[in-house]
Order: sequence, then C-alpha cells, then structure tokens
Amino acid sequence: MCSLIQRKKMSNIQIHDKQFAPYYSKKKIAEKVSLLAAALKSDLKNEIPLILPILNGSFIFAADFLRAFDGPCEVSFVKLSSYQDTKSSGNVQQLIGVNENLAGRTVVLLEDIIDTGTTLQSMCDLLKEQPIKELKVAALFFKPDVFKKELHLDYVGFRIPDEFIVGYGLDYNGQGRNLSSIYKLEN
Repeated sequence: MCSLIQRKKMSNIQIHDKQFAPYYSKKKIAEKVSLLAAALKSDLKNEIPLILPILNGSFIFAADFLRAFDGPCEVSFVKLSSYQDTKSSGNVQQLIGVNENLAGRTVVLLEDIIDTGTTLQSMCDLLKEQPIKELKVAALFFKPDVFKKELHLDYVGFRIPDEFIVGYGLDYNGQGRNLSSIYKLEN
C-alpha cells in the first residue's frame, strides 16, 4: 500500500541540467480548465466561437479545454515563438498564422502562460487588423508581477509569481511538455 501512495505523490524531476519541484497536480489543473471552459460557454450563450490556441505550449491545455467546452466551436491554431532557454527573448516570431475568415466572429485566444505579454500583444495586434466581432483571452497561467502590457485577460486559471514552470505543454529547451502536472524550477 505504501508504494502505491508514493507513486501517486509528485516528486522532484530533472530536465537537462535543471531541477524542478512539484507545483500543480493534474487534478487541480483539470478542475481549473473545466471552470475556464464553463465560464466561456456561459458568457458566449449561443455563439459559435473560433478558438485559437497559441502553439506550441497550449496544445495540451487546448485539448482539455475543448473537451470541457460544452457547445459548438471551431478551432484553428497559430504558432508564435518568443522563448529561449528559461527566459522570454522579447522577440516574437510568427511561424503559423490565421487562415480563417474572421469577419464578424468571436475569437478566443488560448494561451498556456502569459508573463510579459509580448507574445499575446503580437497576436492581438494581428487580430486588430481583422474585422472580428469580439476578442477574448483565456490563459491557464498568468504572471501578473512581470506583465508589461495593457491587455485585458478575460479568463485566468492560476495567477503565479515569476517562476519558470514546465509540464502540461510547457517545456524547458524542448523537454517536459508531456508531463501531466506542473513543476517549477528550483533555485
């Protein structure tokens, strides 16, 4: 019985040269994702939104969010990149863009994590050029202490301090995305 309990307990992990400590369990994440999806559905009433997850990090969040969203929606993906190692580079590259007609649509950006807001600002600037009806932003993690933009966030799962995290789609130099829980970098 003891070994079964120990296997379920989150423990420290190593990715490349760094140690990470347990932060949020997959159960706690699942509960929060369900709440975010329900809040969006409630706000949209009978609309059919276009949900745009920002890749790469949001792919697991997006899959769980979409399964929890109790209503019709359309999905497309955009891919932006701004991270190098454990820090945001401040430069955003658009690798995959929006191909759908957005005229008159409610667009929901799904972000895994928002820290400085540079990636989100770039995406919002691109969408401002489109005749969309409304833009909503849903983020699983938000670091308010380092957020530097004047953007409205409609749905936020967890507010966290400025700590580097991995798991649930978030990576450290390409690894850790497949972890079902969230781990934070140990100092």
